Amino acid sequence: MNKRKLGSTGFEVAPLAFGGNVFGWTADEPTSFALLDAFVDAGFNLIDTADSYSRWVAGHQGGESETIIGRWIARRRRHDDVIIATKVGSDMGQGHKLLRRDYILQAVEGSLRRLQVDCIDLYQSHWDDENTAFDETLGAYERLIRQGKVRAIGASNLSAARLAHALEVSKAKDLPRYATLQPEYNLYAREGFEAELQPLCIRENIGVITYFSLAAGFLSGKYRSADDFSKSARGPGMKKYLNPRGIRILDALDAVARRLGATSAQVALAWLMARPGVTAAIASATNLVQLGELLGAATLRLDQASTDALDAASSQGTA
Repeated sequence: MNKRKLGSTGFEVAPLAFGGNVFGWTADEPTSFALLDAFVDAGFNLIDTADSYSRWVAGHQGGESETIIGRWIARRRRHDDVIIATKVGSDMGQGHKLLRRDYILQAVEGSLRRLQVDCIDLYQSHWDDENTAFDETLGAYERLIRQGKVRAIGASNLSAARLAHALEVSKAKDLPRYATLQPEYNLYAREGFEAELQPLCIRENIGVITYFSLAAGFLSGKYRSADDFSKSARGPGMKKYLNPRGIRILDALDAVARRLGATSAQVALAWLMARPGVTAAIASATNLVQLGELLGAATLRLDQASTDALDAASSQGTA
């Protein structure tokens, strides 16, 4: 498996990351263990989660995904061959996003305990907290890095202006620097990343790990009408994609997939993993068949005609 440098973290990662939001939600613990084993056995090494996964499920408090990953790590008695990325800052019941120093220093202890590790490989600010100055947030991360509890830090859901500001604060005050960014980016959602974040990340050597890489499953092609919404827990959210542009993208994926002997999901991920600045694409699976399909995307190479067809179909300006 060819690995890519993840920004300035010092880590090298495979181009596909496992999205741990499903652990403890749509994948129970035995299934999660089997998926993680297969993922690592195939040569992949980046696992992404958050302290808030899966708080949206009735009866859950958050931390369910981290707990399952931690039990998996404890069972195999190692995690030196995988990079565990988790996040802090989501609304965990306080009613707002929060990246204050005292909150981060408290939250990290919960994540370390659930993950059953001494050090988090990549600790990410999950959402922007405009009520907390960057120097306070970055100062908390500095302490954690100095204590050996965190190796590298990243951000998620930051605008280009806010990311640039954070980098300026890091430089001016000699504080740790966000080495990665986790934005929403896929064939359907392009402009939010490509307009300003993409050139900034390339220029500043920020490793990009995309989420909603398959548009929550829409780009797999299994949601083509309202009748398909019942196919999964995410089905009702597909309504926003079922429009002329969304259908046009699915048609282009179908055509390329047929020509290359691949699936729509593999083509969508291969397109994404080849985009300038993208280090890895996050995707989730709830069974081994799905996982096998996703892993196949890492070795699929799109020719220029395929890329051009997908670019044209997904362009915001295409009639």
